Amino acid sequence: MTVEAIKETETSLMAFGACRNQRVVLKVSRYEGEEWRCGELLTAFDGRGLVRALEYRDGIVLLERLAPGNDLSVRSLNTRDDEATEIIAEIIGRMSSIRPSVKGIKSASDFISEFQKYRHGCDDLMPAGMIDQAERIFSQLCDSQADLRLLHGDLHHYNVLFDSQRGWVAIDPWGLWAEIEYEVGASLRNPIDAPDLLAKSETVVRRLRIYEQRLGIDAHRALRWAFSQAVLAALWPTEEGVGTDMRAPFIAAATAMMPLLGE
Repeated sequence: MTVEAIKETETSLMAFGACRNQRVVLKVSRYEGEEWRCGELLTAFDGRGLVRALEYRDGIVLLERLAPGNDLSVRSLNTRDDEATEIIAEIIGRMSSIRPSVKGIKSASDFISEFQKYRHGCDDLMPAGMIDQAERIFSQLCDSQADLRLLHGDLHHYNVLFDSQRGWVAIDPWGLWAEIEYEVGASLRNPIDAPDLLAKSETVVRRLRIYEQRLGIDAHRALRWAFSQAVLAALWPTEEGVGTDMRAPFIAAATAMMPLLGE
């Protein structure tokens, strides 16, 4: 591989270049985290809605390079949020066209214990009642979900990039076993650079209507998943060292969803 540029993040190192006459990205994870098995997951979906993995081993994956590679957040930030939501729905639909099986992937129920694990460091940013409600809803959904499938697990605007040949495709799957209604949760609390958009209940209603129409999902279950995920996402950074500014959009999104829950 010929390397043209290198980019480093907190979680990975990426080398941009060419290999066997193809433009590629080599991604090396710094530690065994959510994206450790990214290559295996991408291979399982075989390019349906996702970037293609050319070669991989645990923690290392050689990817096709997407160009120009701009992310989907720009659409939402420029008053084209409906269009962005349609694009995410299309990607979910493409991913759902097959039912891949990958062993050893977490299920949604594995996250239930994290409400208790992280809540004590929330610095009073959220009412205790909101956390209690989110934990209860998340547990109820885990117990009642059906038709589990392999999901992306972190499908939001910053993980959807544009390629001039393939169109919009998703990157960086975490991999998660859950029902399809779980998948829209990450997008309902993003993009974090548009907190005013996330803070409006009408944004939630509009986005859910699009997902319901395009994917035939249960919009109320999707709302409940999204609310409980947003609360948990706001709790996670307290241990991982991310500041209040990162948590605020998630709390705003959860607050906007609460009046719609009807419970």
